[in-house]
Amino acid sequence: MGLLRGRRRWLAAALVLVVVVAAVLVLVGHRGPGYRTQDATVRVLTGPDGRTPVDLDTRLYLPDGASAASPVPAVLLAHGFGGTKLSESGDARHLVRRGYAVLTWTAEGFGRSGGQIHLDSIDWEAKDVSRLIDRLAARPDIAKRGGDPVVAVVGGSYGGAVSLLAAGTDHRIDAIVPSITWNDLGRALLPNHADGAAPGVFKSQWAGLLFGAGSGDLTSGLTTGSTPTPSPVLPSGTPAGSPGCGRFAADVCAAYQELAVTGRATAATDAILARSSPRTVTSRITAPTLVIQGEGDSLFPLDEGAANAREIAATGTPVQVFWFTGGHDAGDGTRDDQERVTSLTDRWLDHYLRGEGPTPSTGFTFSRVSGIDETAASGNASTAYAVAGDPGTDGTGRVDVALPTRSAQIASPPRGTPSAITSLPLAGGLGAFTGSFTLAVPGQHADVESAPLARSVTAVGAPTVRVRVASPTGDAVLYLALYDVDPSKVNGRAVLPQGLVAPVRLTGLPRSLADARPVQVRLPAVAYRFAAGHRLRLTIATSDQAHLGPTDPRTYTVAVDGPVALPTVDAHALPAGGRGWRIALLVLVAALALAVALAVLLARRRQRLAARPVDEAASDVPLVVRGLRKEYADGFVAAARVDFAVPRERVVGLLGPNGAGKTTTLRMLMGLTRPTRGEVLVFGQRLVPGAPVLERVGALVEGPGFLPHLSGRRNLELYWRSTGRPAAEARMEEALAIAGLGAAVERRTGKYSHGMRQRLAIAQAMLGLPELLVLDEPTDGLDPPQIAAMRQVLRDYAREGRAVLVSSHLLAEVEQMCTDVVVMNRGEVVASGTVEELVGDSPTVLLDVDDGARAGQVLDGLGLVWSDEEDELVVETAGRPVALVVAALVEAGVGVRRVQPRRRLEDAFLALVGGDTRGSGDR
Repeated sequence: MGLLRGRRRWLAAALVLVVVVAAVLVLVGHRGPGYRTQDATVRVLTGPDGRTPVDLDTRLYLPDGASAASPVPAVLLAHGFGGTKLSESGDARHLVRRGYAVLTWTAEGFGRSGGQIHLDSIDWEAKDVSRLIDRLAARPDIAKRGGDPVVAVVGGSYGGAVSLLAAGTDHRIDAIVPSITWNDLGRALLPNHADGAAPGVFKSQWAGLLFGAGSGDLTSGLTTGSTPTPSPVLPSGTPAGSPGCGRFAADVCAAYQELAVTGRATAATDAILARSSPRTVTSRITAPTLVIQGEGDSLFPLDEGAANAREIAATGTPVQVFWFTGGHDAGDGTRDDQERVTSLTDRWLDHYLRGEGPTPSTGFTFSRVSGIDETAASGNASTAYAVAGDPGTDGTGRVDVALPTRSAQIASPPRGTPSAITSLPLAGGLGAFTGSFTLAVPGQHADVESAPLARSVTAVGAPTVRVRVASPTGDAVLYLALYDVDPSKVNGRAVLPQGLVAPVRLTGLPRSLADARPVQVRLPAVAYRFAAGHRLRLTIATSDQAHLGPTDPRTYTVAVDGPVALPTVDAHALPAGGRGWRIALLVLVAALALAVALAVLLARRRQRLAARPVDEAASDVPLVVRGLRKEYADGFVAAARVDFAVPRERVVGLLGPNGAGKTTTLRMLMGLTRPTRGEVLVFGQRLVPGAPVLERVGALVEGPGFLPHLSGRRNLELYWRSTGRPAAEARMEEALAIAGLGAAVERRTGKYSHGMRQRLAIAQAMLGLPELLVLDEPTDGLDPPQIAAMRQVLRDYAREGRAVLVSSHLLAEVEQMCTDVVVMNRGEVVASGTVEELVGDSPTVLLDVDDGARAGQVLDGLGLVWSDEEDELVVETAGRPVALVVAALVEAGVGVRRVQPRRRLEDAFLALVGGDTRGSGDR
C-alpha cells in the first residue's frame, strides 16, 4: 500500500507540473502587444517606363500601439517563388509582436495579384517594392528618418533576391535580410565549376519545377517555411500569356523554353537573367545587409550568398554572413539554426531600424551538424562557429589530401539516360544532413579514393581539385562529387555532403589524355567535418538527373591531376543562444520530463514483472501468432482473432476467400500495420519494428519493386547493402540459382516480364537464406514448369530446418506445395492442420487405368462424374461403393492399376467457408 501511495504522489506531482508548464506556455505564447491586420488591393505603376498599372494583393500587420503619436518602423516581408502574402504569416506575426509594422504582398503573377512573372526583374518586381514603400511613407503611423520611412526588406529565395534588387535601386531602405537566394541567376541556373569561359550546364530539374509552379499558377511556395495558399483565380486585368506559359512574361517563357531544349543561353536570355540578378546592383547597396545562406541548397548554393556579401562589403556597407544547415533541399535546418536565424534577424532589425542593442558584427558565422537531437524538428543538433572576417568560400587555410592519378574511360549515355542521382530538389531534408541518398550508374563514372585521413578536417568553403580530360568530340560535360567514406561501415558507407555536385562543361579538349592540360574544378562549398580514419572519394560522372547534358553517346578519358584541397578556417565555437524565458521554460520542461519519466519507469517496471522479453516455449518456433486483431477507427474489423504457428521444416499455406483478412494478417506479421491486440512471436521474441530478430526473416509481401535501369544482380546487391549486413552473408549465388534467371540476371529489370520480376523478388526474399520465409502469392506470373520448380524449391528449403508461410489463391497449388494449411474466413482462423488432416475422407477416388477412353465410356454408362487429370481419372462415386465401380471397369476389359481415395483441398476449403468466397471486404 505504501508503494501504491508513493506512485500516486509521483503522478500527482507530474500532473501539477503539466498544468504549470501549460500556463507558462500560454503566457509566453501571448506575450507582447497585440496587432490588427488590413487587407487591401494596391495599384502600383511599374515596368520599364514606370507607367504600367499592376494590382498587388497586400496585408498590413500593425501593432495595437502604432499611431501618428507613436509611429513604428516597418518591415516588408517578401515571399518565396510561388507563394502569396499569406506564405510568411508566421514571421509576420513574430515581427508585429516585436513592435514592427509588417507589410506582406503577393508578387506579380501569383495568387490574386495582377501582372506577370518577370523573375524579380529590376524593371518590375524590384520597382514594385519601391512603390509599396511610397505607400508606407504616406502613413503617419510609420516612423520616419530624415523624411523617409524607416523600413527594412526581409525575404528568402525569390523574396531574398527582390530585397537585394530593391536595396540597390531605392536608398530609402535602411536594412535588408536576404536568405537562400542568388547573386547571378544565369550562373545559378547554368553553373560551371571549371576554370574557363565555357557556358554552364543547365539545372533542368530545378528550372522545370520553378517553371511548372509559375505556368500552372500554383502557389506551392518554394522557399522554406512557406505556407501554401492556393489562389487559382486569375485577377481581372491580368495580361494573358502565350500558350503554355501560364502567367510568365513572354520573354521569360521563351528563355526557359530555349534553355529546356538546348541547354544553352543566347545573348537575349543572358540579358533577361541579368535583369533579375542582384550582381548588377550590389555595388550600389548601402543598406546594412545580413546574408543568410543554406548549406543544403543545390538551387542557390553557398557561392551565391558569398558573392552577394563580397560585392556589397566592397563598398563599405556593413555585412554579416551566416551559413545555416537548411536550404532549398534541407528545409529550415536544425531547430538550433532556426533559433539562430530568428535571433540574428531580430538583432539586425532592432539595431538598424530602432537603434537598439550593440552594433552587430560584420563577421562570418557558420553552423555544422554536430549530433542527433530527438527533440529537434530535423532530428539533428548543430553547433555554430565564428570566424574573424569573412573568408567567403575560399577559407583561410588549406589541407591537401592526395588522390591517385590513374586514368579511366567513362561513357556518357544517349540522351543522358539512365542518370546518376545526387541532389533531390525539394526533398524536404531527405538525406540533406547525411547526403547518403545517391546513386551512381556503373560504367558512367570513375572513382579515386584517398588513403585514410590521419586527423579530422572541417572543410569550410569550396574544395578544389585539378583534372585532365580527353574527348573525341573536343568537349565534355562532367559532374564531380566529393564523398566521405567510412571504411568501418559495411562496404565502406559513402556520404555525399548535402548531396551537392559540381557540373563542368569543358571545350577545346584533345583526343589523347597525354595532350590534356590540367583544369581546376571548384567543388560545391560545404561546412563539413571529415573524420580521422575516413577516406575521400572523388567521383567523376557523365550524367546527373538534375542537369541537362549532351544527348549523343560519348566516351571520355579522365584522370585526377594532384590532391584535393580542402579549405579551412580558424573558428571558435559559439555558446548556444537563448533568452531568459527560454531557460526558465527549459528548466520547467526538464522537471516535467523527469516526473513523467519516473512515472513511465514505474509503469514499465510493472510490465517487466508481468512479462518476459523472450517466450522460452516458443524460442525454437519460427512464427507464433496469438490473438491477433485489427480494428479500424470506423469500426471495421479486418482480423477478429488470428492464432496459428509455423514450425520448422514445414511449408504452411494461408488460405481464405477475398476479405478473409489474409492480407491484413500478413501486413501485421511484417510490421507494416500495427495490430489492435495480440502479438507476433518470431523465435520467441515479440515482433516490433527494427527488432534484430527480423534478420532471420525474409519476405515478399505486396509485390516486388526494383529500380528499372539496374540489372537484377545490381538490384539484389543494393537491397542487401541497405540491410547493413556483411556482403558475405548474402549467399548471393544461391539466391540467384533459386531465381533461375540465368544470363537475364545481368539485364535491366525494366525489360523483365512479370514472371521474371516475381522470380527475382523471391530470390531477394531468400537473400541470406532466412530461417523464416513469408511469401504472398509467390507463383503469381510463373508458367507451369516454373510453378512446379518453385514448389520443389520451397519444400527443399523447409526441409533444411527452416519454415515457409505462403499465402495463395491457387488451392490446387497449395495442396501440392504445402505440408500444412491455415484457413481464414471473416477475420478468423476456421481450421488449421496438415493437408491430409483437412482433406480427410474422400467421396472422390483416383483411378490409374490402362485404357482411359474405354474407362470413360464405362463411367458415363454408370452416370458418374469424372475428369482426366494428369493421365489419371478422378471419379465422383456419388455414394456408390468403390468396389462396384472397379468391378464394372474390369468387366469391360479395362485394367485398373491403382485405386486411391481423393478429396481435393478445394472441397475441404469450400466446406469450411460454406461456399462464401466474397468475405467481408479485406483492407
